[in-house]
Amino acid sequence: MKTIQQVYINGAFVTPHGSEVFQLINPSTNQLIGEVVLGDEEDTRQAITAAAKAFTTFSATTKEERIGYLERLHDAVQKRQAELAAVMVEEYGGTLQFSKASVQNALNGFKSVIETLKAFDFVKTINKSTVILEPLGVVGIITPWNASNSFVCNKLATAIAAGCTAVIKPSEMSALQTQVLTECLHEAGLPAGVFNIVNGRGDVVGAEITRNPAIAKISFTGSTLVGKSIARAAVDTMKRVTLELGGKSPNIILDDADFSKAIPLAVSTCFINNGQACIAGTRLLVPENRLEEVKSLIKAAVQQVKVGDPAKEDTIIGPMVSKKQYQRVQDYIRLGIEQGAELLIGGEGHPEGLENGNFVKPTVFAHVTSDMRIAKEEIFGPVLSILTYKTEEEAIAIANDTVYGLHAFISSSNIERANRVASQIVAGRIAINGFSHDPMAPFGGFKQSGIGREYGVYGLEEYVEPKTILN
Repeated sequence: MKTIQQVYINGAFVTPHGSEVFQLINPSTNQLIGEVVLGDEEDTRQAITAAAKAFTTFSATTKEERIGYLERLHDAVQKRQAELAAVMVEEYGGTLQFSKASVQNALNGFKSVIETLKAFDFVKTINKSTVILEPLGVVGIITPWNASNSFVCNKLATAIAAGCTAVIKPSEMSALQTQVLTECLHEAGLPAGVFNIVNGRGDVVGAEITRNPAIAKISFTGSTLVGKSIARAAVDTMKRVTLELGGKSPNIILDDADFSKAIPLAVSTCFINNGQACIAGTRLLVPENRLEEVKSLIKAAVQQVKVGDPAKEDTIIGPMVSKKQYQRVQDYIRLGIEQGAELLIGGEGHPEGLENGNFVKPTVFAHVTSDMRIAKEEIFGPVLSILTYKTEEEAIAIANDTVYGLHAFISSSNIERANRVASQIVAGRIAINGFSHDPMAPFGGFKQSGIGREYGVYGLEEYVEPKTILN
């Protein structure tokens, strides 16, 4: 069993002032694998003080110096990418496939920010004025448990590119992953205080970051409920916020699509990251007159999905992160049945032979309507809802009938038609005939899926403030 007894402040691993011990559980077995001593408000204030002091000099670094720091961070993480993936499998239950991809996403984050920074102008001439884009200050970075290190690396890279310093609060449930990553980042040898990492609870460390007047900006990824509370508290000190929140992404299969390809793709976009993904395509919209065909294809596709040991190369769905999350998904499956949806495949309980872990049967409901809770609320598990439409216009209306607007998917053999439909979907990102990620393009949500954007130029602009000099 591993015990983590330090936080990272001002360039060093130090014993925290906090004393609460949090247990780390392997979700595949529900066995204790570690403990972490959590930081508290005092540790957070020390981290903020260190970041504020470092900002006075780091904010004056050149673009070339920051690029050098980002390259060193990338190289340090790359050296231990296999270990980072392995600890994600063990602690979080991410499949080996997904965990490797998540680490690669972290590495690509450094590369894409470097490319963005090379072309970014911090001084511009607008009409007769000079506009200087200055780093905001100390950034509070708060990340979730479903891809912890990837979120930390991408947000930190952007903050550094802008000339900001950072205080990072990862999920306490990701402490083993955080420890390995922190060791990597420390090896890169950045100036003391540029980044600080405090394990701790959201209502302790996160709350101090949110209310502390020395924090200029918060970048948060997580639930819409927590994002709203951060936004409310941040306004007292007029903090800038970037909030990447929940989703209930529609996946529209148009009637001219190749269903033999679109349906297996729909299954994979719903079950990505064990279903614990804000971008997951959890609402599948199909033509009403082809529902029976869809049901047959869906059942065949889901039967090919392997659930089990996340350390095996061919596993598609691993466990839910915790018993609490497992029970949440079970409750939604039960709700779907109670509200009259047709249980097509899956259902309550563990898959056979996987009773010791937090494993969920991949579940699909048909005859779902937009007023059902399984169609409205973010479940965060491998549960797919099939809704039907009669016309293209109705499909668009159903897709937009949600408080969320993070991601969407469209399948069609007519790319012009697919783009026309995409232009009417209220979502921050829309994937056509596939599922990919572009780290240079903006990512973020409409409506209650968030505020602001991450990645590329749009993401970097969230970390700077324009100053106009009138000549």
